[in-house]
Amino acid sequence: MKKVNKLVTLLLSGAMALSLVGCGYGAQPEPDPIPEFPTYKVGICNYVDDASLNQIANNIQTQLNVLATDNSIHFEIMYDNCNADANVMSQIISNFAAEDVDLMVGIATPVAMAMQSATEENQIPVVFAAVSDPVACGVVNSLEAPGANVTGTSDYLDTNSVMNLIFAANPEADKIGLLYDAGQDASTTAIADAKAYLDKKGIEYVERTGTNVSEVQLAVSELVADEVDAVFTPSDNTIMQAELSVYETLADAGIPHYTGADSFALNGAFLGYGVDYANLGVETANMIYDILVNGKDVATMPVLTFDNGTATINTETCAALGFNFDEISKTFAPFCTKVEGIETAEEFSEQ
Repeated sequence: MKKVNKLVTLLLSGAMALSLVGCGYGAQPEPDPIPEFPTYKVGICNYVDDASLNQIANNIQTQLNVLATDNSIHFEIMYDNCNADANVMSQIISNFAAEDVDLMVGIATPVAMAMQSATEENQIPVVFAAVSDPVACGVVNSLEAPGANVTGTSDYLDTNSVMNLIFAANPEADKIGLLYDAGQDASTTAIADAKAYLDKKGIEYVERTGTNVSEVQLAVSELVADEVDAVFTPSDNTIMQAELSVYETLADAGIPHYTGADSFALNGAFLGYGVDYANLGVETANMIYDILVNGKDVATMPVLTFDNGTATINTETCAALGFNFDEISKTFAPFCTKVEGIETAEEFSEQ
């Protein structure tokens, strides 16, 4: 019996020794080192919380994450929204500089202009997104050769094409409402172009402006009283923020609202015409990658512009105005590269 116990003891001792080796007490290979990816700090400031600009911001960040994964690098993204407050905007930009970001991104004209001014001395690269007329507002010398530390993507609007749609739908229209914020740089050129178009056709127009939601609501009520046949708004962020609160007023009055971005149609306007903002966000991110990773020279990197040919119709507003979606789509087809429908929502993520 003692010999059996002694044998069991020896066997248990051997098993324990093997167990200890298996648990790491014996010699083990060195673990593979954790790779250290190159890291780039990017500061993104959005101008306001609206569907178009949020779509751009989301697509910039998504594409940067894709590029980071595909190329074994890391983007440390700082994101903020100044909500159209110039003081907050200035503080955000100062914070980016204090954090020593490698590049700043300004979404919409006011942010791009503020970043350009703030980086004149330190020359931190700036990439803007959705600046309608970057030459006129002075952020670049030309679209082909920006000339300094700022370049980006433009959502320049082909205003004449929107005007053509208005008269394709209603050849008898003889009074057009122009609804915009006079303080928005994005509206300056487009409104001037709309006036020139209407003057050439001998069509009467009425201008109504607003700088906040309440003023825009009042302006829309005035346009209804003016008995305009249609309303035109360019890619104006102030009107964009108010669209959800005014689209029903216009639809109930039988007045189609033609606008310069698909986000207006998302928020209830009859039609949004312009660039694909999701694609604009992706291409903005690609420019950021080329500057930071591929060493592209900002000063000689052309501003990207995009096809304006997509007409987005809000199908619910279309029906409320008495249009048949299929028929009006055929009417618009010769003037567009694409016609598509959308239903009312606050953000594109809800579609």
